[in-house]
Amino acid sequence: MSVKILYFASLKEALGLAGESVELPAGVTTVGALRDWLVEQGRDKLATAKNLRCAVNQDMAGLDAAVREGDEIAFFPPVTGG
Repeated sequence: MSVKILYFASLKEALGLAGESVELPAGVTTVGALRDWLVEQGRDKLATAKNLRCAVNQDMAGLDAAVREGDEIAFFPPVTGG
């Protein structure tokens, strides 16, 4: 299954990437499993980011949200404005 991953703010800076397309192994079917798999692939900052936020296809999602073929998954830290 192929998905697009986007990284924002401090995650983007720490990982040195704005995004990537990845081919997921069988068994990676939730945002949480995706995050864990990305950490195994060297995206360590995802494991240590406090209050990590996620979105699937531009809708806020929890770690238990399903991941499907062609989805766009975004990871970002909490954002404040002012």
